[in-house]
Parts: sequence; C-alpha cells; structure tokens
Amino acid sequence: MLNADNLATALTQGSSAWMVASVAAVLPILWSFTLILHFSRPYVIRFLMRLTLRFGGDVWWLSYVLMRDALMAITLGLSMIFLMPNLYLKVGLPITAPIATLVLFWALVLKLLRDTDDDPAAFRLVSLLLVLASVLYIVPQVYGMEAADQAYLGNLPSLLNSSTNLDLARPILWVSLGLFSLTGAALFGRFMMRLGGPRPESEPEVPSRAP
Repeated sequence: MLNADNLATALTQGSSAWMVASVAAVLPILWSFTLILHFSRPYVIRFLMRLTLRFGGDVWWLSYVLMRDALMAITLGLSMIFLMPNLYLKVGLPITAPIATLVLFWALVLKLLRDTDDDPAAFRLVSLLLVLASVLYIVPQVYGMEAADQAYLGNLPSLLNSSTNLDLARPILWVSLGLFSLTGAALFGRFMMRLGGPRPESEPEVPSRAP
C-alpha cells in the first residue's frame, strides 16, 4: 500500500529526474546559441566599423561580449549536473556529457588567462574547444536520449546513454572529475603565486579613488 512517505519519496525522486532531463533537453539550445554568438564576432566587428558614434560602438561591443561570455558561463553552470555521480549514472544522460563540460571549462579558463579577442591563436583554440564540446554533448543527446525509441538505430542509443552503458560511463565520469579538479587546482595555484607579485605590462594600473 502506498503511504504518505512513499508518495513523497516518489514525487521527490520523480521531479528530480524530470528536472535533470529537462535541463539536458534544453542544453542543446544553449550550445547552439553559444556557438552562434562566438562565431558572430566577425559580423559584430564589421558592424562596429560602420558606426560613427564612439559611445554607441562601445555599448554595442560590451553588450555583445557580456551576452557571449555570460551564455558560456550559464551553459557551464547547467552542465555541472553531469559531474554528479548520483545523477549521471542513474538518471540516464548523454554519455560524453562530462567530457563536454570539462572542455567547456577549459575554454573559459583560456578566456580568463588570455585575451581571445585580440589574440587570433587563442581565439582559434577557444573555437576548437567549443566545437568539440558541443559535438560531445549534442551527438549523444540526440542519438542516445531523443532517439531511444528508434528501433533502426539498434544498440546505439543504449551505448550513448550513461545509465545503460555503465562500463564506459564510470571511467568517463571519474576521469572528467579528476581533470576538472586538476584544472581548478592549477588555476587557483597560478592565482596564488601571482598574488602580490609585479603587475604585467599589459595590465593597466587601477587609479586610486583616494583624494
């Protein structure tokens, strides 16, 4: 007989799985907009060249950079659910989603350490990382979760689903968690080593507000 405690547990677990599945279904849209904003940089620059008002150009460029980088940060924040073992291994998510999250984190770290808008090599590297991360997420999402009921695909959907291919999902998860932790530790160590050191020549000095 279903009592109140069992009903509450079922509703809680069911709503949790539904929310995770909803986030996983929405993320391809966010990935698409992330790629669109990133690769629209040449168009934005061409548009800026036509503006005669300096203030208008600054507002346009800052708005573009804010939306582009904020969308990447939001995508990373939502993708963090793929690094949670209880969700990734039980709910059933794209099998390479943790690797996609890791590669997106590397792209954001590169944007943090280098000026990707003025450095063509850094911009190309970020572009490659974003394309790789989007492919690693969208392909298993489409062919593993959305196409699970397509019989002509055979065992492909089950191979691309984390809960039905645990032999591959577990190593992917733990390797991604390890590399994610090492990257974060290296970034924190770099920050601590540079803290209080000499200011780089390319970094402008912040003017003092004191009278």
